[in-house]
Order: sequence, then structure tokens, then C-alpha cells
Amino acid sequence: MKKLSPLFNLSVLSLLSAPAMSAELDISIQNLTQGMYFTPIAAVAHIPSASLFEVGAAASPELQMMAEGGSLDGLATIASAISADVLANPAGGLLAPTHVTTGTLMTNEGNSVLSILAMILPTNDGFIGLDNWTIPTEAGTYTVYINAYDAGTEANDELRGSGMPGMPGMPVPPPLEPMLGSGGSGVAGADASALVHIHRGNIGDDSMTDGKSDVTNTVHRWLNPIAKVTVTVK
Repeated sequence: MKKLSPLFNLSVLSLLSAPAMSAELDISIQNLTQGMYFTPIAAVAHIPSASLFEVGAAASPELQMMAEGGSLDGLATIASAISADVLANPAGGLLAPTHVTTGTLMTNEGNSVLSILAMILPTNDGFIGLDNWTIPTEAGTYTVYINAYDAGTEANDELRGSGMPGMPGMPVPPPLEPMLGSGGSGVAGADASALVHIHRGNIGDDSMTDGKSDVTNTVHRWLNPIAKVTVTVK
């Protein structure tokens, strides 16, 4: 299994990693939805023998921290431990629907794959995820479309909450406050997997004061792919 933790054996990682040239990357990330927001984004160039998340595996505590509350602190600790190169929070906060953010990432030798993660709001534990995409060695512009994943760490009840790991409920930053309802009873029976998997999307309802969900069904639904990534290798 490729999942990382801060206790990962760095000497083993060094032996497994394939040599690669350093590169300068311009990375643009576009939110393709009409009503969803992305929390601060992490674009991470790292060795190919490691992963920040893995579909079909249990989420790490660091992934859970990001997927439930939008914090990059845990992922930053892992990235530092494996000498990854990180473009953190290029949007300077939330990335609004349809908006694009761009930044430059200098990669060191050996960091030949790219991963991108950010929480999706409003969700309980949804995130955008690009996993170990091989960085091209030839100069040019490359486009990748990425999907929404469910970390499998929290039931998708679609109710307001603190966003603290292990606590139920969705964080509600100021831009989302007027768009969400309150007083929902909670969506039930929609989640069967405790592993990282493709997100089934929000269900929502049309009530701002009761119903099952605090999510607005005419605004906060989406289909994959949820984000567009454009990488220019110089």
C-alpha cells in the first residue's frame, strides 16, 4: 500500500524513487461547478512510490483533516517528511464556482508525480483529488480533468457543523452562509463505504428551514469531472 504517514521510512522511499529532472510548472486549477467551493488547494510534486491518498483504501488522519475541515496542516507535514515540493493555497482562500487559480511550482529531482487536493464545500468529507499524475518530461501544456472523492470518514448527513475531524457536520464559511438552510434532520442511508471512493454528490432539498438536508438542491449539486487542471511544463 502506498499511503503515507509521518512515520514513513524515508530511506526506503529514496531507494524506490526513480530519478527525474527538476522542472518548472505553471499550474492552473479551475472550479467547474455552479455552486461548490474548494478550500485552500495543495498541489504537491513528490516521488512516485508514495501517495497522499489512494482510492479503495482507508483515509489517513491527515487526509481526514483536509477532507472534513479543509486544513492542509497534516498533508504539509507529510510533504515535508518526504521532501516534496508544494504549491499551497494559490487562490489565497476559497476557490469560488467557475473561478481559476494559477501558481508556479519548482520541482526537485525525483519528485516526478503530481497530486492535487482540496475539500469541497458544502460537503461532509468530499474533496477534489488528482493522484500521482506523472509530470511530462517534455515542455508543453497538458490538461487533466479530476473527480470528486469521498474520504469515507464521515456520514454525508449534509448538515451544518464545525468541520472538526471526527465531528459530524459540514463547515460553513461566510460565502456559503446565505446559501445553506438549517434545521435539517439529516440525510441517511446514502453511505456504505468507509474507504476513499467517488463521491455520490449532494442530495439536498428545497427547504431553508427544515427537511432532510441543509444543502440547496438547485445550487449544490454537481457531476464529475469537478475541476480542470492545466499544467505547463517549461
